[in-house]
Amino acid sequence: MTKSTFKKVPSILKLLTLLFLIGSCKEESKKALFYTTQNTIKIDEDDSRDSIILKAAHVVPTKNQMNALKDEFIAFVHFGPNTFTKLEWGNGMEDPSVFNLKNLDTDQWCRAMKDAGMKKVIITAKHHDGFVLWQSRYTKHGVMSSPFQNGEGDILKELSKSCEKYGIKLGVYLSPADLYQIENKDGLYGNLSEYTVRTIPRPVEGRPFENKTTFEFKVDDYNEYFLNQLFELLTEYGPIDEVWFDGAHPKRKGGQQYKYRDWKKLITALAPNAVVFGKEGTRWCGNEAGATRETEWNIIPYAEDPRTMNLFADITGEDVASVDKLMEGKYLHYQPAETNTSIREGWFYRNEDEQKVRNTDDVFDIYERSVGGNSIFLLNIPPNREGKFSDKDVTVLKETGIRINETYGIDLLENAKGPAELLDTDEDTFLVLDNDELTLEFTLPKEVKINRFTIQEDVKRHGERISRHALDAWVDGAWQELVLSTNVGYKRILRFPEVTTNKLRLRILDFRAIPVLQNVAAHYYKTRPPVLEIERIKNGMVSIAPVMADFKWNPNGENPAENLNKGMKIVYTTNGEEPNESSTVFSKPFSFANGTVKALAIINQELGSVAELSLGLQKNNWKAVKASSNYEDHHVNLLFDENKDSYWLSKEGVDEDQYVTLDLGDETEISAFKYTPPSTISTGMIEKGIIYSSMDGIHWQVEETFEFGNLINNPTGRLFKFKKSFSTRYVKLQVIEIAGGNSSAAIAELDFFK
Repeated sequence: MTKSTFKKVPSILKLLTLLFLIGSCKEESKKALFYTTQNTIKIDEDDSRDSIILKAAHVVPTKNQMNALKDEFIAFVHFGPNTFTKLEWGNGMEDPSVFNLKNLDTDQWCRAMKDAGMKKVIITAKHHDGFVLWQSRYTKHGVMSSPFQNGEGDILKELSKSCEKYGIKLGVYLSPADLYQIENKDGLYGNLSEYTVRTIPRPVEGRPFENKTTFEFKVDDYNEYFLNQLFELLTEYGPIDEVWFDGAHPKRKGGQQYKYRDWKKLITALAPNAVVFGKEGTRWCGNEAGATRETEWNIIPYAEDPRTMNLFADITGEDVASVDKLMEGKYLHYQPAETNTSIREGWFYRNEDEQKVRNTDDVFDIYERSVGGNSIFLLNIPPNREGKFSDKDVTVLKETGIRINETYGIDLLENAKGPAELLDTDEDTFLVLDNDELTLEFTLPKEVKINRFTIQEDVKRHGERISRHALDAWVDGAWQELVLSTNVGYKRILRFPEVTTNKLRLRILDFRAIPVLQNVAAHYYKTRPPVLEIERIKNGMVSIAPVMADFKWNPNGENPAENLNKGMKIVYTTNGEEPNESSTVFSKPFSFANGTVKALAIINQELGSVAELSLGLQKNNWKAVKASSNYEDHHVNLLFDENKDSYWLSKEGVDEDQYVTLDLGDETEISAFKYTPPSTISTGMIEKGIIYSSMDGIHWQVEETFEFGNLINNPTGRLFKFKKSFSTRYVKLQVIEIAGGNSSAAIAELDFFK
């Protein structure tokens, strides 16, 4: 279908639908009605399962949502007092002087984003601590009271200029939670103020706005404060393309309510191109790990009309929008998912030596699974205390961008024979499939190697319809199925073992309504040395092996990872140096303790990314002396079994004083310990506790109190360095506080370091 016939599409579709219905109503009653496309469609009481499915197939994104999908890969920047205190969540009462920023290089941020292929950045203009990164008229708790540029600095202004310079869109994160406004004696959050009609923005003497638009809302003190700050952000820092609202609340007060519908009116008027995250615009993927669902539909069922809702709960289940889920709703609404995670352990920068950075393989894999799984990839890159992205982070971003460009910058279907509407680069052309012709063939001028195939539905005009499909290749005179997959939506990236062919066949196997495709393309990803995994078992022996690739289908019964790794060798170091071609070759497990193992794979003289693991004392002589309590299948011995999938768990509600006591076997000097929480449960995360030492297990001495933050959302191992090392044989960990107010304590693994 070409542009010249585009305006005739609605009439053509209606005619096609009517003809289709006449010929197929006896076998496909689900297509017995025709609906116009809308962003939100109400489910009527008399709707059948089939009519609900057909309605879902006509739910489409708004212009802002479509632009958000097309952005594909975007950046998050967490920056603030936590960068300097090394905490994930502040308490709101930090002295602004802790934000002791000497330098700021937002150009470097944007160059790194550009190199990665990112199209937008969202910055934490205000995190939960209430500290603001711009020169707000409505608070002194921010950069204006910090040493940064003698209190005259404005992070937002600098970033806005850099975004314009490098062609990066700008978004703002404004936390509804505000611990400063909660804890401060004159704070506005939950102060039980009266709801009255107030003018936004509130005039401030000597600080007039260039934008003279005003609004009137019936709100309390905190909502007025929030609206005033929104007005500043949306009118004084250039075009804003996303407003990001977090659902996290470290603390509440006074029954404070948020008047989101008023916020939305302000956003719509002042930033008409902005998509709103956390509300009806885009949604959280449900985790902070970069995990993706195998099937990610963006047509979401709601019990209420999302266009008028004030509160939006997080959608975290594995099954979000299957037909069974749609049947439970009263409204069907288009709402893309953002797959968000951080390039580092945690959202804020802590340090270079302990805070691990994702490798390029990991980031590229998440990119393919998220963007190629009908969602948006939001990757956090936290600036360091020098106001820059750290070198490790920049390297990973650059390498990821190179891989994206090398793989997806070349379409191997160029000059292929097949439906012209799918092989061009025109977003206004599309192909309406025939119910009797659901197979498409593409013939290339010559044989090529491929291992990636992208498919895009015409979601902008026709919504998401395909629910199952397969790709075949012509190999040795016959069709061979390469991969079987589920839905498509905005984009599906199919990944499969390398094949050499000159013909491909796409088969649509199931759908919610007549499929309408917008584009297809074939690509080749250059195989690289695999990501490695280092592990130590309880007897102290260390093993290094490739992490198995996440391909769910193995052609001919063969293992693709083994095929890719032929001729590979693994090298490693234990002295802290980066491994290279001359490093020790790994051939069998080896004994090692109290240091860091670094390893990489080499294939055809190409070096892979470095994997590393910091290992504490050997645990083969450790004994559990006592625990306050434990469940039978979560015994105390599991906290030092070198298996992060098992864990000790104290009994809920049994012990006021929760603790574990260990015998390390010999007197040992200790300088640090590492607490690893379970990753399979969200309860029992030890947020605060005390470490005791003893030579005899009877007389105990307090060594230090430790504290960790944001464990529920980020359950990674946390290293705590003691202010002063100490010698001991027995150690005791006493629990003071458990995240989320739970009464059970849990430890997946404890490590102690000399």
